Amino acid sequence: MRKIFGIGSVVLVLILIVFVWWRYYFVFGEGVKAGNLNFVVSKGYVFKTWEGRVIQTGFKSDAPGTIQSNEFNFSIANDSIARVLERNNGKTVELRYKEYLHAIPWRGNSNYIVTEILHISEDRNQ
Repeated sequence: MRKIFGIGSVVLVLILIVFVWWRYYFVFGEGVKAGNLNFVVSKGYVFKTWEGRVIQTGFKSDAPGTIQSNEFNFSIANDSIARVLERNNGKTVELRYKEYLHAIPWRGNSNYIVTEILHISEDRNQ
């Protein structure tokens, strides 16, 4: 009986580890977004994280008959990337990001984590 309990405990712990990894650390998708950088801020009570928003061209509509700007809300894990973006508010940026299934407090408030700045330009046409 003791052996079965021990094996069951090990299997349960392994299942829990795989579940936590899949839910919070598995990279669901990667991509590039471009648009006008609206803001970059550092915020949080316990975990200070960098959060930002890019306004993309065009409009999106979740409900029929409504118009909403196409916004990309993201978190930034790297302080040096956040500092560069912070100095370039209002400019057009291209950002590479990773998408996770769920956010965790010390990584940021968003499922989207910016990992690289591909391009920064003054004008939308560049």
